[in-house]
Amino acid sequence: MSNTMLPAQEAAKIYHTNYVRNARAVGVMWTVLTITFAVITVVVFIQPYWIGDSVNTPQAGYFGLFHYCIGNALTSELTCKGSALDFGSIPSGAFKTAMFFVGISMLLVVGSIVCFSLFFFCNAGSVYKICAWMQLASSQFLSVKRMCGQRTDKYTLGNCTVRWAYILAIISIMDSLILSFLAFSLGNRQDKLLPEDFQVEGKGVLEQGNK
Repeated sequence: MSNTMLPAQEAAKIYHTNYVRNARAVGVMWTVLTITFAVITVVVFIQPYWIGDSVNTPQAGYFGLFHYCIGNALTSELTCKGSALDFGSIPSGAFKTAMFFVGISMLLVVGSIVCFSLFFFCNAGSVYKICAWMQLASSQFLSVKRMCGQRTDKYTLGNCTVRWAYILAIISIMDSLILSFLAFSLGNRQDKLLPEDFQVEGKGVLEQGNK
């Protein structure tokens, strides 16, 4: 009987080892991508290159969520204004709303990184799920900024063009959705991890047979 039980026990241990190793590898990848996503979100928030001039605009300039620069038609010098701490300096309500929601998104992403410290105190599956919900909420707040401008005349592009920060913000929406899905998957995998003292059914019979 012992000869029939040992292969099953060894197979269970190999399965458990591979399962844990794969889960940790995916977890490391998710961590690196989350940190990268946080950096992208911060860049999107602070950079003023959301929309800007084109060959058809009468003067140079570019706009961000709260910081913008407009060129002088005579001297070609740029005059920059706007501050995240001064709502009155933001040119329109659409920009104010966009800055508010993208700012919340940035805080949620940074908060998910802060939650990494919970891995030392809490169940790993629960931490992954907390981060997943925060990243999912982040994607929803990022998508709001796309609607804010398109429904107001003050935010229509006209002859201007979309700059790289705007495109990067749209890409980050997909990033946050993918990362949140991956975090949910990791959380479920953690819940399904076999315990270290896993024993296949019949081990007690095996021990009795050895005696």
